[in-house]
Amino acid sequence: MSEDIFAKEGAENPEDFTGLKMGNIKKVAAGIPAVVSSFEKVVSEAGLGRGMKALWNLNKKGGFDCPSCAWPDPDDERSGVAEYCENGARAIAEEATTKKLDAAFFKDHSVRELAGLSDYEIGGKGRLAEPMYLRKGGTHYEPISWDTAFLKIGASLNSLASPDEAIFYTSGRTSNEAAFLYQLFIREYGTNNLPDCSNMCHESSGVALGESLGIGKGSVKLEDFYEAEVIVILGQNPGTNHPRMLTALQKAKANGARIISINPLPETGLMGFNNPQTVKGILNMSPELTDLFLQVKINGDMALLKAIQILLLKEDERSPGSVLDFDFIKKNTTGFNDLQKHLLKYNPAELATIAGVPMSQIQEAVQILKHKTKIIACWAMGLTQHKNAVDTIKEVVNLLLLKGSIGKPGAGTCPVRGHSNVQGDRTMGIYEKPSKKLLASIESNFGFTPPQNHGYDTVEAIKAMHAGKARIFFAMGGNFLSATPDTTFTAAALRKCLLTVHVSTKLNRSHLVHGAEAIILPCLARSDKDMINGENQFVTCENSMGVIQSSKGVLKPISETLLSEPVIVCKLAEATLGSRSRVSWNKYANNYDLIREDIERTIPGFKDYNRRVREPAGFYLPNCNREGSFETTSQKAHFNVAPVTTMELKENQLMMMTIRSHDQFNTTIYGLNDRYRGIYNERRVILMNSKDMRDRGLVKGDVVDLYNKHEGTERVARKFIVVEYPIPEGCTATYFPETNVLVPITSVAEKSNTPTSKQVILTVRKHESPVG
Repeated sequence: MSEDIFAKEGAENPEDFTGLKMGNIKKVAAGIPAVVSSFEKVVSEAGLGRGMKALWNLNKKGGFDCPSCAWPDPDDERSGVAEYCENGARAIAEEATTKKLDAAFFKDHSVRELAGLSDYEIGGKGRLAEPMYLRKGGTHYEPISWDTAFLKIGASLNSLASPDEAIFYTSGRTSNEAAFLYQLFIREYGTNNLPDCSNMCHESSGVALGESLGIGKGSVKLEDFYEAEVIVILGQNPGTNHPRMLTALQKAKANGARIISINPLPETGLMGFNNPQTVKGILNMSPELTDLFLQVKINGDMALLKAIQILLLKEDERSPGSVLDFDFIKKNTTGFNDLQKHLLKYNPAELATIAGVPMSQIQEAVQILKHKTKIIACWAMGLTQHKNAVDTIKEVVNLLLLKGSIGKPGAGTCPVRGHSNVQGDRTMGIYEKPSKKLLASIESNFGFTPPQNHGYDTVEAIKAMHAGKARIFFAMGGNFLSATPDTTFTAAALRKCLLTVHVSTKLNRSHLVHGAEAIILPCLARSDKDMINGENQFVTCENSMGVIQSSKGVLKPISETLLSEPVIVCKLAEATLGSRSRVSWNKYANNYDLIREDIERTIPGFKDYNRRVREPAGFYLPNCNREGSFETTSQKAHFNVAPVTTMELKENQLMMMTIRSHDQFNTTIYGLNDRYRGIYNERRVILMNSKDMRDRGLVKGDVVDLYNKHEGTERVARKFIVVEYPIPEGCTATYFPETNVLVPITSVAEKSNTPTSKQVILTVRKHESPVG
């Protein structure tokens, strides 16, 4: 049995839980409570002066890019008060904190002691202040010089039988400059083992959009929201995960857009928004956002989308040419006839039952859509982390293509990325399956032949470490263990490594579940000044809509020993490759403009990079869909034909999806409250439908154990508190990463290999204390 290795021991001890308190589900997001929460967090961590300096420069022109989500800044005028959200303020509080972890801290606290803390407690300790080393058999991290650390890592990498025995992971926080150098070093070292956080979130989007439309990115700009007639939001909770998106939705609605929200949970941020920078927001006037909420069952999106398309086809039969855009379909697409034949095999009423949405509501959605052509579809991990994720996203594309809603103002695709430069990292070449074009460009510009074979993605990397095929793990940012599926399996994989290395700003769980040896390399954060030869360097990022913009820190670093990510990569490359390298690493470490010059030579779309990125709003990368073309093999958009698939639940089984709380961004836990959902001071909870509770003899507050059995392995997460919640029957929700232990490493989306964290079959049993 695979158990939750991080659950606290002791069954009925009151200290097992932090004291659950329940309140009302909020009807409106943001407002004055968000302002108060943001201010309190920043001041408590950074102090008034340091904290306000950081906030004043956050997302401002000439300032630094938010390390939280990838939602874009306005191209023109930005707020003179605050161009950030509650989550952004919390992220900055964590970066700007005055608490620091140096050698004395690690001398006083063993790895075992720190591993016994919750992720929230670990993250709250402060910023890492100097490089630390855990020797083989050691109990405490101890200080190590930068030079010694680089030499040790380089020697370990060079000792491997093959470069393919090393794994190089990337977090979405990494800048374009660091990411470009990182992939360049890794490929000169000799491997394409470049898994990244995208493998676990929007990989399904990239595959689906790439195959259907010819580019694995969204097509819309921020200004398109203001011209849209309908905005469809699927599997996304913007109020918690992308709060600044609410401002765009509110402006779109004021301009006449209708908003359809599709989600298993009635999330507060989908329903209403009080903008605290407006009088109406302060006074709670006209906060409504969603016009139609379709509460779909977990994984019911495919059936719902097909039902909508069938009804649109029928509407067009009644009034030929008035509903579907046949001119667009004929000129720009292939596969329409096959799709039409496929759809007409289905009964919309049966699809409605599978989706869990009343037929009357689906008809209402069709009435909203049928005479509109400026339609934007937004989605996030509620679509991407399912077995049929790629086909479901292609079904979203089908709907847009039927309406001609791609390649025109106010219309298109919008996969809303979670981390602030995850899209940019992929643009820079952080990908285990690089294109031949990229590899040829690297060879032409740098004079070495990069490896041609594909490397490991995240799931494959975990399996390789577990099987002993990969022996060194290096992470450029992130909290790998807490972000990945099947926690116990992944922990065992990391422990089998000879060496684990993490480039980090703060202590996290992954530093405490390690290989035989472990090294922590502390780096500068986005908000930190990066002074080199007397000049404050800047880096660049790419947001969700393909804008490249600069980011320059403004705060004095917490420690004088911190290095930037680009410098760390350069020094690591020199220590590892030595004289055999064909790259002049030292020049990059001294002047980031030189990195950008070589990005311009290597990556398409970056012409005149250094000049354009210094313009106040940066610049857009080319986007074929935005320009009305499709870089597929046929040079047309492809309609996709795929069957509706369902996972049949046996008696007593439920479907679970993992979610984030409001006091959380990715694996970073800012607090123990989920204010919008009315859940306070506790994270080990399971949200359940009232009927499912009654059927199992459960009441609010019961303590239960959660079990998943997949391919012969039983996984268990113990001691979760039952919370009654308005979620569809047969569905449950739990917080990530506490229930990642239940997500099987072998349950992945077809084609994208993304873990199915939103589609986990489980059984719920009342917790019983072990006997003896």
